[in-house]
Amino acid sequence: MTDLLTSIQAGLGLPHTSIPFTAHGALPSAFAVTDLACASMAAAGQAVSELIREQTGHLPEVQVDRRLASFWFSTSLRPVGWQVPPLWDPIAGDYATQDGWIRLHTNAPHHRAAAERVLGACADRAAMAAKVARWTSTDLEQAVVEAKGCAAEMRSWAQWQNHPQGLAVNAEPLVHFLDSPDEKRQPWRGSVERPLAGIKVLDLTRVLAGPTASRFLAGLGADVLRIDPPTWNEPGVVPEMTLGKRCARLDLQNPADSAVFEHLLKDADILLHGYRADALEHLGFGSERRRQLAPGLSDVCLNAYGWSGPWQNRRGFDSLVQMSSGIAEAGMRWQQADKPTPLPVQALDHATGYLMAASAIGLLTERLKTGRGGSARLSLARTATLLIESGAGTTEALRAEDEQDQSVQVEQTPWGPAHRLQLPVKISGTPIQWTLPATDLGSHNPNW
Repeated sequence: MTDLLTSIQAGLGLPHTSIPFTAHGALPSAFAVTDLACASMAAAGQAVSELIREQTGHLPEVQVDRRLASFWFSTSLRPVGWQVPPLWDPIAGDYATQDGWIRLHTNAPHHRAAAERVLGACADRAAMAAKVARWTSTDLEQAVVEAKGCAAEMRSWAQWQNHPQGLAVNAEPLVHFLDSPDEKRQPWRGSVERPLAGIKVLDLTRVLAGPTASRFLAGLGADVLRIDPPTWNEPGVVPEMTLGKRCARLDLQNPADSAVFEHLLKDADILLHGYRADALEHLGFGSERRRQLAPGLSDVCLNAYGWSGPWQNRRGFDSLVQMSSGIAEAGMRWQQADKPTPLPVQALDHATGYLMAASAIGLLTERLKTGRGGSARLSLARTATLLIESGAGTTEALRAEDEQDQSVQVEQTPWGPAHRLQLPVKISGTPIQWTLPATDLGSHNPNW
């Protein structure tokens, strides 16, 4: 456990401080998923503590609850009298090929359309399975990717170690920090209770990893504005992930909307983005342009498969990276199963989200010291390497969730009332709390 935390602290440039983890047990898995949950959340808490030390000279204590951390890596929301829509499209999932397994990710309509361009229209899983079975894994993965869809062949860790992308990812740091010469001396209104009060966060991320980061920043008092394209939706995760944020829509390919975004970026302190490596460049907001518009910006970005190697611009998600990197294959052997066995939660997403939050807070701390901005790059694949190399999981079960694990406060969402689970991270003197309930995408105007 301490090894994982030590590796993360080193990657983030945080002091090698011991952080206590309370409670017992773990999510059953071939890998140390609960340890990863605790270590990534602890690092985010420690980054807050270091920021407060820079602001006030006082270093708050941090601790993490193992059970609650494990639960938050699944979902924190407990609806009262309503249900969150299903997470997965009906034909998303794992399929047997001629020579192995492949995962098709079809949650976004255009990704489903891409898979169906290759395989033909499929009304259900049975029809899709019959078509997939005629392909080899490698050929189908390549065909779906070339059609601008999302797919991943199941590889073992040994195969990933010999793959050009696996080799590239292993050579990358966990977090790649880059300094910026541009300065922003503007202070903000932060306090020990709300250390990010007055900080503006522009959030261009989707689904789980980036939104986990912005949700954490919002809980510390930041003003988070999430921007989505006009037609984008992800109903299975929106109630979970929009807590504490305002959500607006802009079409960055439209000149008028692009001008609005430029105006927002000029005032932003933190930009979080999860586009593919070349996407913002194509929209006219490459890294140089972002620095010109927002000197002193803390620019934090993630992608699926890393920032070097042949797949650096490939579309990907947590479940696909688990297939590519050997996690699902190792899980299958661990469970002696006859099909790919992923982690019990989307831990690569959640952990990378907390590492993004810690990176953003670390860059803000640096800005307090020097006035200068900077950037940080992370990837789901590099987080996967961290988890795989940290060794085996445990079978010691967690105590089941009960009502005392929930906060007493009622969150009034557009879908109905809900409770959140209690927070796993405690920072002494700094309660993590949200002033806005979860909301639907596009429910606010695009302004600060």
